[in-house]
Amino acid sequence: MRNIKVKTHNAQDTHLWIVGGGIAGMAAAAFAIRDAKVPAQNIHILEELDISGGAMDGGHSPSAEHAWVTRGGRMLTDETYLCLWDLFSSIPSLEDPNISVREECHQFNQRIKTHAQARLIDAEHNIQDAAKLGLNTLHRAQMLRLLASKEDKIGSRRIDEFFDESFFQTNFWRMWRTTFAFQQWHSAIELRRYFLRFIQELPRIHTLAGVKRTKYNQYDSMIVPLQRWLTEQGVDVRFGHYVSDADFETHPDTQQRRATRLHVTQATGEDYIELSHNDIALFTLGSITADSRYAGNNDVPELIRDRIDHGWSFWQTIADKAPDFGRPMSFYGNIDEHKWESFTLSMQDDVLLKRIIEYTGNQPGTGALMTWYQSGWHLSIVVPAQPHFADLPKNTYTLWGYGFQIDQLGDYIKKPMSQATGTEILTELIKQLGFDDLLQHVLATTQVTTAMMPYASALFACRKPGDRPQVIPHASNNFAFLGQFVELEDDVVFTVEYSVRSAMTAIYHFFEVERDIPDIYNGLLDPKVGLKALETVFH
Repeated sequence: MRNIKVKTHNAQDTHLWIVGGGIAGMAAAAFAIRDAKVPAQNIHILEELDISGGAMDGGHSPSAEHAWVTRGGRMLTDETYLCLWDLFSSIPSLEDPNISVREECHQFNQRIKTHAQARLIDAEHNIQDAAKLGLNTLHRAQMLRLLASKEDKIGSRRIDEFFDESFFQTNFWRMWRTTFAFQQWHSAIELRRYFLRFIQELPRIHTLAGVKRTKYNQYDSMIVPLQRWLTEQGVDVRFGHYVSDADFETHPDTQQRRATRLHVTQATGEDYIELSHNDIALFTLGSITADSRYAGNNDVPELIRDRIDHGWSFWQTIADKAPDFGRPMSFYGNIDEHKWESFTLSMQDDVLLKRIIEYTGNQPGTGALMTWYQSGWHLSIVVPAQPHFADLPKNTYTLWGYGFQIDQLGDYIKKPMSQATGTEILTELIKQLGFDDLLQHVLATTQVTTAMMPYASALFACRKPGDRPQVIPHASNNFAFLGQFVELEDDVVFTVEYSVRSAMTAIYHFFEVERDIPDIYNGLLDPKVGLKALETVFH
């Protein structure tokens, strides 16, 4: 295939049309302003919802008054999240314009250090010695075999095709799977990438001491400051704009491909945006929070199976137009393998938090994940530093948790988590903790918000080459793909870093930005890190 030169775009004359107002689209706008010098008024973000941030949410619960909710949470690291920190080193923090989001995060983690003392808990409420990973010689050989395999040889194979059943009963797997959200049937390629990208975490997987967190939830600490900065620069953010389709053409002589038109639906009806020869379109593909549904203390969140929201529609529509635009069905096609349910507690006092502190020895914000690895629902919770929301009233407290096996029966509530009310989930949690004497008080003073997410771990689906499109498709003159469902060699999905790196890649490509994109961190290339990881595994 002959090399096709892609036109370099003049920043001053280009209009940038970004489909999707999640972190990938927002990052693309920020890099275009900061590094490519595109005038902010030439940047347009089209977002179907009435709020930015995508999956990085956090705020008032839609199912109850005086309650707050996050569908998920993110554990960050210094070594791996290099594009993310590059971006947020330029964005003023939420509450102090004199320091960046990056500086605020650094200061926060200097003050509140993660060192979990109750990472794994058994069915009898006993905190386990999680430092004992439980790996034997066969498990180590299986891990090395996976690491030594090339991705084209692994193909669409599952994790459990590389490990025997006893591996999945080790403390190592119990911690790794809940830290990074892996199931046995997920992609072995993705697990291999995670081993390489997070190998520095192996010696501290039982304490999660390498984890860095934001001061508040990521919506308040990252999305709000970034959205504010973009608006102040003059970016045109259009909420309530759903891009349902895009037209493309191929030049008969050069074979270059261009996006020529966007099909947009808004409250006033259908419309088109014609793209000039100087315009660039960036498309965010897929969504792990599409079709999310919420419930409260007394009801159960609905599980949507037929893609009511538009989170996957655009990608499916354009995927039919070119074979290298990816195969979205590979990711949204098996809801039962990828659905999650999370819950957020909004507590009117700190009675439960004080008991958890006494039980674990961890102050809020220092404990990372607590996992009941023998529980029917495979429950985990995180007690964040308080307050976890910027507008949380005094004497109101929150914690977040999720279930990994939501179709299994609970140990105390004899029904699947997916069919349990918020009150029933809270009851199961209190009994897993062994705090039965607090049960009635906690039930009377807590609002539970549950969130059902059909595609939460869809990005770990077993895949083959071509299922995810390249950020810059072959011969693309003016369009790119962003987000968690594009292909970035060696990088790992289910991280904010992945979305930000995709945005950086697209902007730097089209404008030939003379600034290096940070290398993808691989701890095995650092002898000290690699040796320490091997010592941990072979201990």
